[in-house]
Amino acid sequence: MPEEGVPLSPQHHLLTAPEISYISSVFVSQGVTKIRLTGGEPTVHPQILPMLHEIGRLRSCGLKELCLTTNGLTLSRKLDSMVDAGVTGINLSLDTLDPVQFEQMTRRNGFSAVMKSIDHILALKRSGGANNLKLKINVVIMRGMNDPQLLPFVEMTREKDLEVRFIEYMPFSGNKWSEQKMLGYQEMLATIRERYPRVERVQDHPNDTSKTFKIPGFEGRIGFITSMTDHFCGTCNRLRITSDGNLKVCLFGNAEVSLRDILRNDLNNGEPIDEEAWEGIKQLVMDGREGRLAAGAGPGGRQAHLQENEQRLLDVIGMAVKRKKARHAGIGQLEHMDNRPMILIGG
Repeated sequence: MPEEGVPLSPQHHLLTAPEISYISSVFVSQGVTKIRLTGGEPTVHPQILPMLHEIGRLRSCGLKELCLTTNGLTLSRKLDSMVDAGVTGINLSLDTLDPVQFEQMTRRNGFSAVMKSIDHILALKRSGGANNLKLKINVVIMRGMNDPQLLPFVEMTREKDLEVRFIEYMPFSGNKWSEQKMLGYQEMLATIRERYPRVERVQDHPNDTSKTFKIPGFEGRIGFITSMTDHFCGTCNRLRITSDGNLKVCLFGNAEVSLRDILRNDLNNGEPIDEEAWEGIKQLVMDGREGRLAAGAGPGGRQAHLQENEQRLLDVIGMAVKRKKARHAGIGQLEHMDNRPMILIGG
C-alpha cells in the first residue's frame, strides 16, 4: 500500500459476501475450476469463513481449487478453519526475511506473525491435516531495496515444502516504480545459478504464470513471474473481479466493466444483495441452472428473471474477454498508464 494510504471505498460500493459467492458460482457454471480470494487482506473480512464455506460448496459443480492471497499477519488464527472450509492453496506475500527490513518496508512489526503462519501451514502439511495445501511465497524483488534477499529466499526452499516466486517489480499507481529498481528474471536467475549451479527448469502447466525451477535435493521450488521482461499474455487465462465488482481481463489494463451494477439492478432494485435477499433467490438460481422448474414458475416468473440476469452477466463477461488484447503494453507505456493501485485490484 502507498505510504499515504488509499481512499477507502464506501461500504455500499463493495461487493457483499453473497454477491461474491453468486459471481463465483456464475464463473464455475461456465467451467472455471480455480478461484482465489485476494485483497486488500481477505483474512480480515468479517465474513471470510462463511464465504469460503459457500464457495467451497461449488466443488459439486466443478470447482477444484480455492485459494487465498494474504500478507500472513492474521492467517495463523484462522488457518485450520479455512482448510476445513476447503481452502487448497495459500499465496503469502513476503518481500524480506530480515525482521528489521520487514518493519521498514511494511511500516509494522509483524514479521514473527508471518513466519508463524508459514510454520503453521507446513506443520499442517506434515501432519497430514492438509496434504494437498499448496504454499507459495510471493516476493517482489527491487534493486537497491531487497535484492540481497534473493539467495536467502532460495535457501528457504532447502528444507521447506513450498514455492518461492520472485516477481518482477511492476508499475501501479502510487508504488513509485522505476525501471532502475526493476530486476529482471534473467538477472535474478544468473545470480541464483552462481550459488546453485544445478538449478533446473521444471515443466510448467500450460496456463501457469510463473517459470518454475528446482534445485536437486531441495524440498521446495522457486519460480519467476516475468510480466515485465518476458510476458505470458498468450497463455494467461486469469480474470479479476475487483472488490467493487468490476471485471478486469488484464492486470495491466485499465478497461473495466461493472458486474455489480448488473447484478443489483436486476435482482435487488439497485441495492446491495445481503444475506436475507440472497436466501430468497439462491435456490431459484441453482434450480434454474440445473434445469429444474421451481414450483409456480412460468415464463414471466422470478426464476425466469434470474436466468435472464445471469445470461446478461455472461454476455457482458464474454464481450469483455473478446476485447482482451493479445498482450499488455510495454514497459515505457505501463510506467505512464493510469491504473489502480495494486491494493485496489487484488493480486
